[in-house]
Amino acid sequence: MSVSLSARNIVKHYGGVVAISDANLDVHTGEVVALIGANGSGKSTLSKIINGVVVLDGGQLLLDEKPVHFSSPQAAKNLGISTVFQELSLIPQMTVAENIWLTREPLNKAGLVDRKTVNARTEELLALFEGTYKNSLNPDITVGALPADEKQIIEILKAICFNPRLIILDEATASLDRRQVQRLFELIAQWKLEDKAVIFVSHRMEEIFRIADTFSVLRNGVTVGSGSMKDISEKELVNLMVAKESASNVVQRERLVQENSTDRKVRLEVENLRTNILKNISLQLKDGELLGVGGLVGQGQKDLLLALFGDLPYEGTVKISNESVHFKNTRQAINKGVALVPGERSKEGLLYIRSILENLLLPSWGKYGFPTKIKKAVQDSQEISTSLNLKMAGLDEPVSSLSGGNAQKVVIGKWLLRKPKLLLLDDPTKGVDVGTKAEFYKLLERLCADGTAILFYSSDDDELIGLCDRVMVMHDGIMRSELKGASLTKSNLIGASLGATNEGMG
Repeated sequence: MSVSLSARNIVKHYGGVVAISDANLDVHTGEVVALIGANGSGKSTLSKIINGVVVLDGGQLLLDEKPVHFSSPQAAKNLGISTVFQELSLIPQMTVAENIWLTREPLNKAGLVDRKTVNARTEELLALFEGTYKNSLNPDITVGALPADEKQIIEILKAICFNPRLIILDEATASLDRRQVQRLFELIAQWKLEDKAVIFVSHRMEEIFRIADTFSVLRNGVTVGSGSMKDISEKELVNLMVAKESASNVVQRERLVQENSTDRKVRLEVENLRTNILKNISLQLKDGELLGVGGLVGQGQKDLLLALFGDLPYEGTVKISNESVHFKNTRQAINKGVALVPGERSKEGLLYIRSILENLLLPSWGKYGFPTKIKKAVQDSQEISTSLNLKMAGLDEPVSSLSGGNAQKVVIGKWLLRKPKLLLLDDPTKGVDVGTKAEFYKLLERLCADGTAILFYSSDDDELIGLCDRVMVMHDGIMRSELKGASLTKSNLIGASLGATNEGMG
């Protein structure tokens, strides 16, 4: 069996951060290889290198045993490599047919787009998923009007419309229902018979064992194992993904003595919380407790935080300090002592053209009266800046003058000024340096000691293990398991994230 594509000793840096240091992958014709790894392992980066989105810094790609260099996704497509992206690449304002055939439109003799042929070929492609989508799906409908699962189907059809020889499925099943996944797997079986090669990236262990022929495991940017799916168990696969020393380099928080936990008041109680993504989420969080939310990225963690902050409609029961609430907007949540530190500080957390002072006071101007007691506002802002060790030239400087880590301190500081009783954290250390992370870990310890209840989502499994009293692992919009004490291990966390059976964990 000939090798369709090989990645050899791939290296990729982003500034001073090493995303991949030694990644290897062989993709054979007529075969499905599962590319597996925990959060931050490098699998997305490796996929992007193979499809030309990212340019490698070291190593070599071989196509049919000949060196190749992809400077763009188009260069990869020209050699028969196509990708179904996890983050959709569709243009909402365009129709189904226009999205599928963009830059590859069939032309007539006059050199114009042959609309009749476009529609006919689009109908043929849509027929591949016939019976798994609503009757409304047709070549002329605008993509922006479609639900998430049908958008994902269009993304798949867009990737295969030109008959590629290598198809990368990057979490392509995440938005699909069971019927659609079954149909996709039937198509994959057909592609194998046509001697196509498939790289399959999935967060679902059941799917990996069901569809893949071989596997390749990445851990911290290094390929640590590969082979036949027939020769490995779930537990062995999970163990490959776990570094034995994984938790040792995380600042450990001194957890509250368990016997005192009964004295703490319940700050947050959630029963059967539901959104379009979330399915019957229930949890309880006490004052002074740090409850982690884990799982692979995009399993509903962000929806949970947004719903609790009044920024996403939901059904179900939520109680704050034993009082039933149903926040319709974020102001109602803020007035009940709830704060959210968002994950995308550049889009959701800061006004970059405004000063550090203005950003710190964004949620708090009202408490300084009218006319504003500006001297008191500046004093409080200076105190919070000092407590966070914010490195700045002055409060009047624009936030854009700060480093990423210090900008994140401003996002956190503006909420600490309000002394929240319930703090929601959305992956707050993403993209910040090691020193800032260490300071943040100490801050969490202080807040818990002061009685703040914290719900903490992190894409860094080591953070969750090292810092949290308990971790609730999310998978496909449900709380799959709760880990605490001796059960809070890297193996159990990764296993639950991938939907592994209990036998595949521990």
